[in-house]
Amino acid sequence: MGEWHLDMGATPLAGGVRFRVWAPLAESVAVIRCGEEASYPLSRAGEYFQGTIAGMASGDRYWYLLDGTLRRPDPASRSQPDGVHGPSQVVAPVSFCWTDGQWRGLKLEELITYELHVGTFTPVGTFTAAISRLDYLVELGVTAVELMPVAEFPGNRNWGYDGVFPFAPHHAYGGAKGLKALVDACHRRGLAVILDVVYNHLGPEGNYLHPFAPYFTDRYRTPWGDAVNFDGPDSNGVRHYVIANALHWVSEYHVDGLRLDAIHGIYDFSARHILLDISQAVDSLARQLGRKVHVIAESDLNDVRTITPPEWGGHGCHAQWCDDFHHGLMTYLTKERQGYYADFGLFGHLEKAFREGFVYSGHYSRHRRRRHGSPSAARPPRQLVVFSQNHDQVGNRPRGDRPSLRLSLEQLKLAAGAVILSPYLPLLFMGEEYGETAPFPYFTSHGDPDLAEAVRQGRREEFASFGWEAEVPDPQAEETFLAARIDPERRHQGWHRSLYAFYREVIRLRRELPHLRRPEREEVAVAGLEADRVIALHYRHGGRELITLFALGKTPRSVRLPFRHGECRKLLDSAGKSWGGPGGIAPERIGADGDGAGLTLAPFSVTLYGTG
Repeated sequence: MGEWHLDMGATPLAGGVRFRVWAPLAESVAVIRCGEEASYPLSRAGEYFQGTIAGMASGDRYWYLLDGTLRRPDPASRSQPDGVHGPSQVVAPVSFCWTDGQWRGLKLEELITYELHVGTFTPVGTFTAAISRLDYLVELGVTAVELMPVAEFPGNRNWGYDGVFPFAPHHAYGGAKGLKALVDACHRRGLAVILDVVYNHLGPEGNYLHPFAPYFTDRYRTPWGDAVNFDGPDSNGVRHYVIANALHWVSEYHVDGLRLDAIHGIYDFSARHILLDISQAVDSLARQLGRKVHVIAESDLNDVRTITPPEWGGHGCHAQWCDDFHHGLMTYLTKERQGYYADFGLFGHLEKAFREGFVYSGHYSRHRRRRHGSPSAARPPRQLVVFSQNHDQVGNRPRGDRPSLRLSLEQLKLAAGAVILSPYLPLLFMGEEYGETAPFPYFTSHGDPDLAEAVRQGRREEFASFGWEAEVPDPQAEETFLAARIDPERRHQGWHRSLYAFYREVIRLRRELPHLRRPEREEVAVAGLEADRVIALHYRHGGRELITLFALGKTPRSVRLPFRHGECRKLLDSAGKSWGGPGGIAPERIGADGDGAGLTLAPFSVTLYGTG
């Protein structure tokens, strides 16, 4: 591990607790034992203060004392049982009894990810409660669970992006023990766990890092608060802190991947980007542990360097989210054009998304009023994560309304097929598999009334600038949070049942068909039949073929396939009555090459043909 220490914060030892804190701006640092109110001096070791306090043990609470007067919780606290304003608590990293010793993780191409918010995934909203629904996810067929951020945030209700203690799982969710139990339970069921982490900012309430050291910089600004100091004076300690945090989740919590939130808000103009340091540190630890661990970035930069290997000048992340696929698909289906959707809506946008991933790859963006992006066509498809829903694309609507309230059943099945049967890594947002109708609006529980009002006003102004006229739910209201809870029992009712059955089937096909398990660029041909509103994908793998047809028009279309192919039989037709459709009209078999003339497809349908 070289210079990267995993023992930041307070670590129990035989007969006491070892403390290590980065505080180059503090003249003195001491620990105050809660209850006894006794302070203990720590010794300076370079830019750090450290020492061992006898008589302390796991469960004890403590503060750091800066300059002899200023009480602050531990920046690397593993537990904040009383919330962001209370003392930190000592947690023994080895106290949990893991049962996943044989677990080695999943390959990148095996990921079929289910994104969930712990607080609204179940009525109870805890890590333990989430375990009760893991068998349901296994039944659905997904292979990975992605948790929205769980680091300690103010109050008990939050999306998680206002976290201020990056090392501490939220106490209301169940803390360190609860998260470890959830990860262990996932691994027992063959599910990988990806954790959403936020390295571009910390939340505004309970952010006590400023007096410790220059964690932040005023040279850059993010939309969410002070930018993290990755490249300025005294930034070595900040980089250490963030990299140690990434390794902390992999080592102490056994997570299988990190989703790096909004890396376009990470400003680093040093010769070696922090993303490269994170990726290589995680890779090194994964090799030591004998496990597969993936670093997946979220970015709206369309910068292919993010997923380009270091030896080719890239940052070495294993994959990244591809918003362009979502925008191309959903604007074509909904006809919405507000905000950043102004750049999308044409048939050619969706066709390019299927073919390359990034739609904007150096072209002029009307929304940004400049050229945007770089080409992604040379990168393997498994490096791009695609979706028809996620927390942002649902929650950043005024009311948090889901596509199930705007699209027909046939359109919902088409969107599911487009994501899951694409060459890319599919991601689902909790509830979409059965057409959840509960909204997922933005919610908070800030203790500062001025901050709460600023958040309310900010949401109203943001949507007004996008041209939205809908009323925005109060983020602070408990009912806004309660309304977001999902109910998977809906999957047994009416059209929800048909949609859920369809999701299970396309996920099964994704996992079983060799064409879809690890497609390479040269194995996938994409053809856009714009006059017919049909996109055709032709997979070739080991002498076998797979033809996937996405019919985007409102009326039946008869098409001729534009590529040479063998005789194929129908494997799936979303228009079939088995999936709640009007009845499939595509033939059961198509002949080789030109015999495919007159192939008729139902409106808004997904049809799959295969050889062999």
